[in-house]
Amino acid sequence: MKKLVFLFLILSFFLTSCEKEDTPELPVVQRTVFVYMPWSTNLLSDFQNNIDDMEIAIKKGILKNERVLVFLSTTSKDATLFELQYKDGECIRHTLKTYENPAFTTAAGITSILNDVKSYAPANGYSMIVGCHGFGWIPSSSSTRGIDQRMHWDSQGIYRTRWFGGKEFKTDITTFAKGISDAGLKMEYIMFDDCYMSCVEVAYDLKDVTHYLIGCPTEIMAHGMPYEDMCVYLLGTVDYASICEVFLDFYQNYERMPCGTIGVTDCSELDELATIMKEINSRYTFESSIMGSVQVMDGYLPAIFFDLGDYVTKLCPDRDLLDKLEVQLKRTVPFKSHTEYFFTMAKDVYRGEIIKINAYSGITISDISTNNDTAKKAETAWYKATH
Repeated sequence: MKKLVFLFLILSFFLTSCEKEDTPELPVVQRTVFVYMPWSTNLLSDFQNNIDDMEIAIKKGILKNERVLVFLSTTSKDATLFELQYKDGECIRHTLKTYENPAFTTAAGITSILNDVKSYAPANGYSMIVGCHGFGWIPSSSSTRGIDQRMHWDSQGIYRTRWFGGKEFKTDITTFAKGISDAGLKMEYIMFDDCYMSCVEVAYDLKDVTHYLIGCPTEIMAHGMPYEDMCVYLLGTVDYASICEVFLDFYQNYERMPCGTIGVTDCSELDELATIMKEINSRYTFESSIMGSVQVMDGYLPAIFFDLGDYVTKLCPDRDLLDKLEVQLKRTVPFKSHTEYFFTMAKDVYRGEIIKINAYSGITISDISTNNDTAKKAETAWYKATH
């Protein structure tokens, strides 16, 4: 009997050893950058162009101690997770997993995808790039528009701009935040390559799951971010100032439509910004008769997104309190850039329109909007924290 027990122990040891050899632990890199491109109706070709531009950048040997994983939906039911790898002067795509009917509009589905990323590419830190349509903080259940009402992502004209997840596949920001939180992650940055995502309501919802938020306060052209030149600043030690400079240089010279806006929000500063805003709101009420004087950042009628800084200058007559807010706002949005005009397809989805930027803080707010789509603004975490 003792011999049998001894033989069993020896056999168990070898079996355990073999199992460990078959599933070696993956090396932990400094950062994994996750490019998330769920199904977005009419943007697939633009996403593919974005990935091509990332490959051009990676061919230059910019990857040091980072990995780049891409989740790309090619239909509403099919998606692939693959890695962009540098090898012998080329960038190759290494498929890691395929998905059927991924639940990318649910928190559980997002958590599952992020757990896959962690499993395939363990890292000391993570960042996330999101390519989709975007509509800021507006929840999918808020849209009161009829089936014939066209939106900025419905563009059929010669110029197109970029609902987070597509027209029929919308992901609420609160759902997105829970998906990241449930995966146990806090990103170094989340960059939205989408329209209207640099807004204070979005940033406040995401402040516990990312250190920085990069996004556009207006619409962004369908081309998206200029990854060929921007990638080097998104990897390694992130250079937020250069990200904004590259963006501005690209869109100032963009032949199709030279318009673009970008802002970088330091989410650690948002609580202090909310504290000052709460004091302002407790003392002053916005005079609706001067709404037309506030810088709008969209083409909707009535407008949905307003420049946050310009709005507060019209709300708060107390110079000392306003100065305090302006100082904090610069800390909250330390990097930003914009062209002279922004472009919108919201007014005319066949031709579009350009609107002059007279005031710019790199982030928007919807507090004074009377648009039906903002009916639930008082339910946002930002509004509750500031009123």
